[in-house]
Amino acid sequence: MAKKRTLLWLFFCIAMICILIGRLVQIQLVDSKSFSKHNINLLEESVKQRSQEMIVDTGRGNFIDRNGTPLTYDKIPVLILFPFLKKIEWPSQKIAHIIGVSETKLLKEVGDSIEPFAFGDPDPVVLSPAEVNKINSLKIPGVFAVERKYTKSKNPAEQLIGITGENISVLNKRYGGKKLSSQTLVGLSGLEESFDEFLVGEGKSKLVYHVDGEGDPLFGINVKYVEPANPFYPVNIKTTLDKPLQEIAENLADKHGIKKGGLILLDIESSSILAMVSRPNINHKDPFSDSGINNLMLKQHIIGSVFKTVVAAAAIDYQLDDKGRIFDCSKKINGQPDSKYDHGMLNFTDSFARSCNRTFGELATELTNTNPYILDQYSQKMSLTGPSGWQGNVYHLEGFKQLADEEKGRIFLNDHDRKDDNFAALSGIGQHEVRATPLGVANMMATIARGGRTEMVKAVSSIDYQNGTTLLDFEQKAIKGETLAPYTVMKLQQLLREVVVNEHGTGRWFKELPYETAGKSGTAETGIYVDGKQLHNKWFAGYFPFQNPKYALVTVNLGVFEDEGAVNPLFADMVQEIYDYNLEKTE
Repeated sequence: MAKKRTLLWLFFCIAMICILIGRLVQIQLVDSKSFSKHNINLLEESVKQRSQEMIVDTGRGNFIDRNGTPLTYDKIPVLILFPFLKKIEWPSQKIAHIIGVSETKLLKEVGDSIEPFAFGDPDPVVLSPAEVNKINSLKIPGVFAVERKYTKSKNPAEQLIGITGENISVLNKRYGGKKLSSQTLVGLSGLEESFDEFLVGEGKSKLVYHVDGEGDPLFGINVKYVEPANPFYPVNIKTTLDKPLQEIAENLADKHGIKKGGLILLDIESSSILAMVSRPNINHKDPFSDSGINNLMLKQHIIGSVFKTVVAAAAIDYQLDDKGRIFDCSKKINGQPDSKYDHGMLNFTDSFARSCNRTFGELATELTNTNPYILDQYSQKMSLTGPSGWQGNVYHLEGFKQLADEEKGRIFLNDHDRKDDNFAALSGIGQHEVRATPLGVANMMATIARGGRTEMVKAVSSIDYQNGTTLLDFEQKAIKGETLAPYTVMKLQQLLREVVVNEHGTGRWFKELPYETAGKSGTAETGIYVDGKQLHNKWFAGYFPFQNPKYALVTVNLGVFEDEGAVNPLFADMVQEIYDYNLEKTE
């Protein structure tokens, strides 16, 4: 009996030893990089316990504007100090004198520190090149003057550029086969997400020193500088944004009280985005909790009378723009008297300038009776319904999209509506199911301005290595499909200019701007009511200078009451600011 108990006890001990060995194998070999349901990287955590580090650069790629100016970060020369300085003698008085602060303040910050820090953080003291050289020439252990990358708390064009974060599930889904730290930042929206594979860090640049359990130096007071082995990284994503113009646009959008909406400015020649503003702003404390994360310039909205530009193009081609034809613009599209917009009898050109609903309701009905798909086809010819953003094959990435969040527009939801005269008339004035993005509207204006040539819109022109050489260029690409005839484009250009120069035109407010402007207004009913009053989407889309087009601009204010939230002042101020900006550059 005693022998049996001994064997059972021995078996139990062997089983427990095997379990412990198995657990050690799991911890040390199998799950060392993703331990437990929380995916804890035990190797990283063990290093953290026996070292302290100061991150100088996260290693993630950067965004710059078209002129090479940083958009998402600032590189600031700062003084880095390590906590072990409080336990050794060091020439603190010399350092204090060099940077122009009191020695007492310097020693206090060191005394309060438990980790390496930049002196003065979160508002660090910025060092001059001479100060950097003086500090580093002293070769004091634990004292370094380095250029540190600080991520901006709020980026310009924040919805376009997007946000990053630590997300282990996203990291594993995208890069499961790569050896990446669980703390690697990944793009969660915008260009940060689209270009994540190029941006993801190859490793951090940091100052490191090893410590014992009390936080004291383990191997003397030497600090090691660690940086990625590849000198070409991190890359720079060179956007097409012009940072000064972007800042001007954001300030104007806020000045004019745009709560939901924004603007988009395109360079017509290069078919690229110079500025893009979307409101509301991102809630950085909880970015996915509300609509601020959405780039409304890439989302479809009801565009109202802006769509009359498409109807006008089709009408010109089908010779429905007869100068002698008169439309009864004292009536609504349903034939009832229009006491609010009683324009009287107007021809085609004046109807466009004054945005007569009756005219374009009739024309849309006549056109769709000829061809139920005609409005869809002309919308495609004019780059309105998109997609407009640059896309193509990039290395192994097939169908890569710069603007992955871009939605397509639409004209009808089903074939039945195309064949219904009432729905056709409503569609002709940009109501019913007509939807387009501000980007699509801007690209339509750019297409007309450059003579009908349809092109994809770029937000990024190239990906550049850290040393300045180019990894990848994004060339201009045409949008495949039919385009407008030159004669039709010329007539559209005249109509869009008439909106401004006509004494009753809806864009007459822009007649005195320094750039001759052409464009089209739109006020769309949303069908949404607040306190018994309907909300509207207000638009103005155009291009300038008229004789030598360089810019296409769209301003939009979404979900506002009819008697408020006008976008004309925003459009006018932006044109004026662009003129002043260009004038300043030439002086």
